[in-house]
Amino acid sequence: MRKKSLAAVALLGGAALLVSFRPASDNERYFEIAKNLDIFATLFKEVNTYYVDEIPPAKLVKTGIDAMLKSLDPYTNYIPEDDIEDFRTMTTGQYGGIGAVVLKRNGKTVVQAAYEGFPAQKAGLLPGDEILTINGVNVDKKSNSDISKLLKGQANSQVKLMVTRYGQDAPVELNITRDKIQVDNVPYYGMLTPEVGYFQLTGFTMDAGKEVRMAVSKLKEQGAKKLVLDIRDNPGGLLNEAVNISNLFVDKGLDIVSTKGKVTDWNKTYKALDTPLDTQMPIVVITSNRSASASEIVSGVLQDYDRAVLVGERTFGKGLVQATRPLSYNSQLKVTTAKYYIPSGRCIQEIDYSHRADDGTLGKVPDSLRTAFKTQAGRTVYDGGGVAPDVEVQDPEIADITRVLLQKSYLFDYATRYRAEHPSIAPARQFALTDADYQKFVDYLKNKDINYSTDAEKALADLTKKVKDEKHYDDVKTELEAMRRKVTTNKANDLMRFKPEIRELLEQEIVSRYYFQKGSVEASFDDDPNILMAMNVLKDPLRYGALLKPGTAEAKTRPEAKRSTAGGK
Repeated sequence: MRKKSLAAVALLGGAALLVSFRPASDNERYFEIAKNLDIFATLFKEVNTYYVDEIPPAKLVKTGIDAMLKSLDPYTNYIPEDDIEDFRTMTTGQYGGIGAVVLKRNGKTVVQAAYEGFPAQKAGLLPGDEILTINGVNVDKKSNSDISKLLKGQANSQVKLMVTRYGQDAPVELNITRDKIQVDNVPYYGMLTPEVGYFQLTGFTMDAGKEVRMAVSKLKEQGAKKLVLDIRDNPGGLLNEAVNISNLFVDKGLDIVSTKGKVTDWNKTYKALDTPLDTQMPIVVITSNRSASASEIVSGVLQDYDRAVLVGERTFGKGLVQATRPLSYNSQLKVTTAKYYIPSGRCIQEIDYSHRADDGTLGKVPDSLRTAFKTQAGRTVYDGGGVAPDVEVQDPEIADITRVLLQKSYLFDYATRYRAEHPSIAPARQFALTDADYQKFVDYLKNKDINYSTDAEKALADLTKKVKDEKHYDDVKTELEAMRRKVTTNKANDLMRFKPEIRELLEQEIVSRYYFQKGSVEASFDDDPNILMAMNVLKDPLRYGALLKPGTAEAKTRPEAKRSTAGGK
């Protein structure tokens, strides 16, 4: 008994010694944490006891947690037990369900897409079908989240849908057997020409590296000697998959990415550990301003090692790494733990979350504070603002009329009608609407609401208001009315003025009804400005090589090179 007491005293004494030797700043920090947790607990208790209305404790606490984490960055999130399954789906790409996208639209529950080869498509569910009931449950007043939960379930379980379909008078009953759904990271790969292979990378969930390896190997078997990697709008995902994909194209032993954060034991440099798949094949990577995180690692690594030419837009600029930490009651915390640095040494994080203005707003890293780095060949690249392309391509803004047709789903609904009236169409790459076909679409729109305000109309309205406020309206009334009539006349002709743009999107929508997502991709090949630019670069070996070397005329046209010439630091 005495020995135990002495041991306890020794342990307590040791703890006291540790505390006494802990730096004062740490002691103060731990006191502040304990103090504020105590304040929060007592405050919550008082509010819960005395607030005039009943308060759901879990909801109130989650609101407080979400507000606290929002003050840090958008990527540090609390994941309660109820949302864990959705989080797993996001990181693994797997869930039990039917393989369809279903959305509420104008009070209706409409099937937007049924993925090829998955249960919904095999059972005959079609885009445009309106779901009335799921397992007998009326979905009229159900939210998108409610409907998703009704459709998901264990593999091999059944779900019964009652749907209405264009062209059929009576509702259709479909019995669908759920399956394990794996969302592909590489939803499409194929040949652009006999020598140029193309594949899309849309995520970085588990096995993304294996999917890319398989796609590139298949393309090489089909004769690909050059490659286009389309990483547009890819939001990122697992860091190790970004490392695996980069490793496919650069030599074994090279640095891929380094992470640095507060917990120094977690700092790590990830290297290319495996034998690469190909280090010589010319590659063009297509990026957009929504390519983020892991997709920026891949594009940045290939740029830093001068392994690929980047075409498109500057990427999003997310240079932060998250880790998940387990919390009590099966909840989790996704927390930003580090910044990542690609081989040149740059961190491409654009927004500075650690310094907010007095009003809480955030700022981007100013140009004056961006630092120049060098690629392996000596080309200048910069940190603090995403990965800049070597050849910039701006996607053209779509016309106002086109935006309305998309927002109101008129293209989608017409494709539903077209599919019901035409049993088959030409292959995806050959399909084209004739002028007569397009006129039928215009006729279809005659009784539809396609009202919208053009920029010119908005500017005229502003100008009219200003001159009225300044009492000059009578002086310019005639001119303003003439301009308004002219703009209105021009607007009435927009369906014909923007016919090429509208027709292309309508063709893609129609093709997707016969050849699914892969067909829609192929239908875009002939007029996608980024793909066309990628093809032009790959068709000209001299230009391709010159873009990857510093000092050449072609390299000087790079956005980063222009910035350096203009005096960027």
